[in-house]
Formats: sequence, C-alpha cells, structure tokens
Amino acid sequence: MRTKNLIAALGLLAAGLALGWGIARWTATPGAAPATHAAAPAERKVLYWYDPMVPTQKFDKPGKSPFMDMELEPRYADEGGADAPGLSVSPQAIQSLGLRTATVERRSIASHVEAVGTVQLNERDVSIVQARAGGFVEKVYARAPGDVVAAGAPLVDLLLPEWVAAQREFLAVRALGDAALTAAARQRLTLLGMTESLIAQVEVSGQPQARHTITVPGGGLIAELMVRQGMTVTPGMSLARINGLGSLWVEVAVPEAQAGTLHIGQAAELNLAAFAAETFKARVVSVLAETSRETRTLRVRLELPNPAQRLKAGMSAQVSLRGPSQDQLVLPSEAVIRTGRRALVYVVDAPGKFRPVEVGLGREIDDLLVVLGGLEAGQQVVASAQFLIDSEASLRGLLPVPPAVPGSGARP
Repeated sequence: MRTKNLIAALGLLAAGLALGWGIARWTATPGAAPATHAAAPAERKVLYWYDPMVPTQKFDKPGKSPFMDMELEPRYADEGGADAPGLSVSPQAIQSLGLRTATVERRSIASHVEAVGTVQLNERDVSIVQARAGGFVEKVYARAPGDVVAAGAPLVDLLLPEWVAAQREFLAVRALGDAALTAAARQRLTLLGMTESLIAQVEVSGQPQARHTITVPGGGLIAELMVRQGMTVTPGMSLARINGLGSLWVEVAVPEAQAGTLHIGQAAELNLAAFAAETFKARVVSVLAETSRETRTLRVRLELPNPAQRLKAGMSAQVSLRGPSQDQLVLPSEAVIRTGRRALVYVVDAPGKFRPVEVGLGREIDDLLVVLGGLEAGQQVVASAQFLIDSEASLRGLLPVPPAVPGSGARP
C-alpha cells in the first residue's frame, strides 16, 4: 500500500509540472523568447578588511577590530591604486578618527624674532687716561675699579719736573713783551700736553706749576685702574680705563633659521625682570659675521639708551625684534607631515576625498608655517589624524604633487 501511494503522489506531481509548463507556453506572447531572470546587480569585489586606525593590518573577513572598538572597513578592488587622484575615506571612519581640517589663509605677516639677551657695557664708549709727561704719582684719589665717576672728577695728582722747564721758558719769553714769541712759547706748552686751565694758572700766578691733577675726561665706570701712589710714570703710560654708561649694549643670540630677517637699524623692544612694568626701546647696531658652532646662533648687538644709568651690565632681557609686514600664505604647523626629505599635507578635494601634496615651507610663526609653494589660499587641509591617512596612502601608492616653487624648502 505504501508503494502504491508513493507512485500515485509522484504521478500527481509530474502531472502538475506538465500542466504548469503548458499554461506558461500558452500565455506567452507569440514570437517572444522565454522570460529570463533579471540580471542581478554586480557586487563589488572585496580585497580585504582593515581597521582605519591600524591600516597596515589586513583581515580576510569582516567583524570587530581587535585593536579598536569599531567595525572593520572593506577595501574594494575598484577603489584605485597609484593612479587614483585621491584617497577616499568613509564618513564613519572620519568620525572615528576625529579628523579636523584647516584653511590655508593669506595673512599679513611681520618678521618677528623673540630671543634672550644680556646687557653689556658699550665697548665703543671707552676712554683711556694717560700720562702726558714723565713724573711721579703724588696722590691717588679714592677710586677703585667698578666705581662710577662723573666727568671732570679728579683721578690722580702727578709731579711733573719735565713741565717745569717749559713753563719757566714761557714766563721768560712773556717778560720780553714780544707777542709773537709769547704765542709760540704758549703753543709749545699746549703741544707738551698741558691743559688750558694749567697754562692760565701759570700766566696768572707767574710761577711754574709742577703739580698736575689728571681728571676723568668722560663720566662712567672705572673698568681698570693701573696707577698707585708713589709710582713713577712715563709719557704715554695708561693710568685708567673708563667705560661710559650713557648707552649700553644688549647682546642677543638669534637662531640661524631666523637670522635672515635681521638688519642694521632694526627696532627692538626689551623687557627686563628688574623693571617688569616698563618696555625699553633699542636698535640693532651690529650683526656679527660669525655664527656659534656650538649653539647654531648668530650674535646680534643692540644699543640701549641709559640716560639715568638705571640699567646695569649683566642684566638679562627678553628681546622682541620686529620687521616689515608681508602678505604670505600660512597654515597650521600641525597639518604638515615632515618626512626628512620633504613636507606633505593632505588637501581635501571633496567630502571624504583627500590628496597628498608636497609643499615648500618658510619660517614658523607661533603655531603657523609660511607656505612658499604647493598650495593656494582657501584650500582645506587635514589638521589631525593625517598620519593615519598618510599610512593608508602609502599602502595605496599615492604619490604627492610636487610644490609649485622649486627649491623652496621641500625636496622630492
């Protein structure tokens, strides 16, 4: 019975199939070809899956990333390679990476150098006190190296026998009443080194003056004092060295990368710890011709007025050197990838579309870099997570566009 039932069921199934095929043929449009299934949409071929945060690691199936709490992204075969104009990143990946962009701007940039300097004595304002004739030191006034003296202050009393004979001769000639001979004898006293006040004293008193007081020609600091009481002096012997204090030098060490904007006469502003509420004005008087080999800095000298003599040598100063302004392209320094041989940025061509560009860079101003070539004002560049994008671009073989200005700081 079971076998008969099975045979009967198979027969009914075969009859049903035959009936359905016959109806389909009967309802079909004459001359029309049998209906075919619609072509299924072509599926994109997946090469591998990857974690955008670790793009170098590849996986053969989707799932959770073992590195980050996020789904793996597919890499499709039709996304291009070295010839692709840019790199595409999904909105989900952009959000996960926390990607930020910045705009390349044109700004008026002034050359600005911040450095630390040290206040020093002005070596151009130096006076040397010498003996004009041979004699003996009779008295040394209370002076010592480091003392500050005013102009005309007495320094030492000398007994000068050599001048006595010339003074006696002058008095004898004057007694003759010959004006021409008297003028010649008086001129001889001047040539011997006698001051006008000493000659006038000889004329008034009618007696030779063997004692002569040497005074300080210009006020300032006694840097050296080479005379002591009882010494014998010879003509031309140096007795003291006086350094003027009317102006001081500030020696500044400027990094060689910023030294190209410096010039003689450039204005500077200084702030000193001893006078925190004041800003002092100075100017560049010298840019030394040699750079320090140890620190790679250039020495620059500023001249700082010191009329009240409040400023002292040895003080430290924060120096600000400003130059003329120029319109230049700038971008945030964090947007630049430096490889050692070149500098790269990633330009945003469209939402989720990035392209590597090689740029020429100038000096750095705060957190901005001057752009010399490769970019235009208004372009958007990647300011964060660009290293991950650069890793993916390297895997894809994307080559950066060279800068428009050759030799501007970046090298291919």
